[in-house]
Amino acid sequence: MRKRNHSPTQDNDSSATKTLLDSKVKHSHKKGEDNTESEIQYGSADPDKTMGRTLRRRGLLWRLRRFFMWVLGVYLAIPVIVKICPSIQAKLVFLNFVRMPYFIDLKRPLDQGLNHTINFYLQPEEGIHVGVWHTVPTQMWKEAQGKDGQWFESALQSFHPVMLYLHGNAGSRGGDHRVQLYKVLSSLGYHVVTFDYRGWGDSEGSPSERGMTTDALFIYQWVKQRIGRKPLYIWGHSLGTGVATNLVRQLCEQGAPPDSLILESPFTNIREEAKSHPFSMVYRYLPGFDWFFLDAISANDIKFASDENVNHISCPVLILHAEDDTVVPFHLGKKLYNMAAQSKSLSGHKVQFIPFPVSLGYRHKFIYRSPELPHILSDFLGTTHPQM
Repeated sequence: MRKRNHSPTQDNDSSATKTLLDSKVKHSHKKGEDNTESEIQYGSADPDKTMGRTLRRRGLLWRLRRFFMWVLGVYLAIPVIVKICPSIQAKLVFLNFVRMPYFIDLKRPLDQGLNHTINFYLQPEEGIHVGVWHTVPTQMWKEAQGKDGQWFESALQSFHPVMLYLHGNAGSRGGDHRVQLYKVLSSLGYHVVTFDYRGWGDSEGSPSERGMTTDALFIYQWVKQRIGRKPLYIWGHSLGTGVATNLVRQLCEQGAPPDSLILESPFTNIREEAKSHPFSMVYRYLPGFDWFFLDAISANDIKFASDENVNHISCPVLILHAEDDTVVPFHLGKKLYNMAAQSKSLSGHKVQFIPFPVSLGYRHKFIYRSPELPHILSDFLGTTHPQM
């Protein structure tokens, strides 16, 4: 019987083979584990992270929905509030609470570059004092230095014509664009008398259409008593054009019309102006707009019906309007002109409309910048401006 031979070489080879096989099995097992981990990491998302993103997305959508609901609530609440409290709409028409420029001392017109202007106060009604500025023609500025109110009052008797200026809403008689117009008119040889209606600037009282017209009539008569038969013109701007046509209608019905009426950026009536104003854009097409907003204006007895007034005016009328006016749209000024041109009361009187192209950029309150303005006024008023 042959004895089996177990040589060292065979044992080593067998051991090596077994080790190699074990290594492959372990490696294969480890690789399988790695693949499984890889699939878990890249093949599917972490449930906690997915849930977090979902919750954040839902939270953002909820906040946006809440924000839009809040905006919608405010949007719908404003018309209701205005209807319930129509006095709010009156404040929006007058804007007398907007005091721009701020920190201006109306007692010192010199601070606004008007070194030939005096400030004083008149009393149209009991308990109501209104602030007034009187600027003499530039030709008289040297003589005006250091003079008192009595001198300025007597200066109204000079041969220079007088312009009564009625400003629009917001601000005061010291507004920059208004001051610039005073300077232009003064340089052309006009006395300029302007004032703040009750409730504006440093004038006492509360604003109303009736009160504004009463103040304008009182100041007009005060000036007229001091100048005699010398020309007295009325210049109204924006909301002041409504006051101006109210005033001139009263004067014409009394048989004492002014020499001329100048309307800068006028509108037909306050309802049409409110409907065309940029502030009304977000509500203009809302059902019931007239009932909510325009009727609230009428409830305050605010009309400024220049389209009706021109049928009772009997003096020359000049209308100035910039085509790029966004506050009082150009088409309202043109519409008022067409009505005035067809008015029987204005038959035989000069009615003129001067448009200013968009390219000039005069918008609502910069017509004073026009180099043609002196020629326009001279041609319309039939006067020759004094030489500077």
